[in-house]
Amino acid sequence: MNVVALIAANDSFRLPFGQWAEVAIDWITDTFGAFFMLLRTVFKGMYEGVDWLLVTPPFWVVIIVLAAIAWYVSGWKLAVGSLIGLLIIVGLNQWANAMDTLALVLVASLLAVLISIPLGIWAARSNRASKIIRPILDFMQTMPAFVYLIPALILFRVGVVPGIVATIIFAMAPGVRLTELGIRGVDREVVEAGKAFGSSPSRILRQIQLPLAMPSIMAGINQVIMLSLSMVVIAGMVGAGGLGLQVVQSLNRIDVALGFEAGISVVILAIFLDRVTASLGKRFGAVTRS
Repeated sequence: MNVVALIAANDSFRLPFGQWAEVAIDWITDTFGAFFMLLRTVFKGMYEGVDWLLVTPPFWVVIIVLAAIAWYVSGWKLAVGSLIGLLIIVGLNQWANAMDTLALVLVASLLAVLISIPLGIWAARSNRASKIIRPILDFMQTMPAFVYLIPALILFRVGVVPGIVATIIFAMAPGVRLTELGIRGVDREVVEAGKAFGSSPSRILRQIQLPLAMPSIMAGINQVIMLSLSMVVIAGMVGAGGLGLQVVQSLNRIDVALGFEAGISVVILAIFLDRVTASLGKRFGAVTRS
């Protein structure tokens, strides 16, 4: 009887973590509601501006521009491959959706980089900050991305903004880690030489540490973009549109053709963005070594 009572007591016991989180979100919503509405307006405006730039011109103009970027950073092979891949997206009638997705990825990646690089610099220059930031990054990466959508929907309502916010949270960790790793990996003798010549810490950071750490930082930016693109389906579930919405609709309809076409379009965008950012990283590395 005592054993049964103990089991029943254990079944009824529950740590109130969920209630604490709910109370915290309610307090944040009541206290900072106007601030989050301002953020929503800013993020939505950024997205709509980039989306307008990609969708308004004829598709062939955008393709030429993207192929020219690929040629500039890597050469004619990547330019030709990009041209073929983007024409395939047009042939699949997914161009507008692909540009919506590209706009979301570019905005979310830009915001994630603007947050992650300063945090990585701070972590590299302060062991205490590094010890605080690392477990937070672990939490952000291991928490299922769907969980971020619940407070994001409450704070920013249905639409593209919750998808952007969830993408930023999920994707920024590699940018922080690789920025910190790159700066900490700079040869101490080079830093000490800068100090010996009377350079200030900020000047050492700008002229020595950041240039030498740039290949690692660019690798972090590459990973931020790739993780951002992996979130497009989740963003589509909260009204972000684009290829993510196409995948969600194909899942609801059991439409294999639509799902395959949207998936191929995501893959083409991923390859293009990965090759361009990787080539930029190699360029920075070559400049640094020279």
